[in-house]
Amino acid sequence: MTPLDLWLSRSIPMCLLLQSLVLIVLCFPSASTCPKGCTCQRSESPPHGLNVTCSLSRLKEIPPDVPPDTQLLQLDRNHISLVPDRIFHGLRMLRRLNLSHNAVETLGEGAFVGLEGSLEVLDLSHNRITSVHKDAFARLKARVMVDNNPWHCDCALQQALGGMAHNHEAATRVLCRSSELRDQEGQPFLAVDADLCNLAKRTTDYAMLVTMFGWFAMVISYVVYYVRQNQEDARRHLEYLKSLPSKPKKPDEPEDISTVV
Repeated sequence: MTPLDLWLSRSIPMCLLLQSLVLIVLCFPSASTCPKGCTCQRSESPPHGLNVTCSLSRLKEIPPDVPPDTQLLQLDRNHISLVPDRIFHGLRMLRRLNLSHNAVETLGEGAFVGLEGSLEVLDLSHNRITSVHKDAFARLKARVMVDNNPWHCDCALQQALGGMAHNHEAATRVLCRSSELRDQEGQPFLAVDADLCNLAKRTTDYAMLVTMFGWFAMVISYVVYYVRQNQEDARRHLEYLKSLPSKPKKPDEPEDISTVV
């Protein structure tokens, strides 16, 4: 056997072994890379990211150890009540995020930081969301589903939906559980035919005007009281002077020049 034959007989099995290990790693990710209570499966289509499913896992918070090559993250039907700022910051390949049927109540400005360039679908339906930061969805290009939440229709919500790439579709499914306008409660968000931001500003202006008028009325009342009090004191002083006896004249005191003929 020549040296070449010997080298080939050893290198070919080694190559096959390495290929097998690569396939095992790609198709069956180790348990340490998958969050507790979740299942992870490698996608067969490019870019071959992970599909992480954590549905019905009784999670109370978003797992902090989601693999960075995750492209689908299913967190639906859990007990998640908070989406911390920058929690998805390292998931640059994430395309679909399902947070439906949880207990999320509000969304901050940085809730979806890091997903601006990759996320395509964001499902937030069937939660307890009443309010969001006005910039919560500002840089997302994803189609966002926000129906079946007890929304409070205010300026921040109007700005948040207005800044979304697919705001019309999302807004059509938003019902105002409560609103800055009493007659809009229970109505679709699109039925709110008013600028809620200017409404809040006008309300503030009215409050300031009422406050200023109150202070002005107090000042006028004080001035009137002060003048009347001084008039009363002056009247009493004058009456006191009039009540004093006049000074009697002396016998040798010459008469007034006006009385001399």
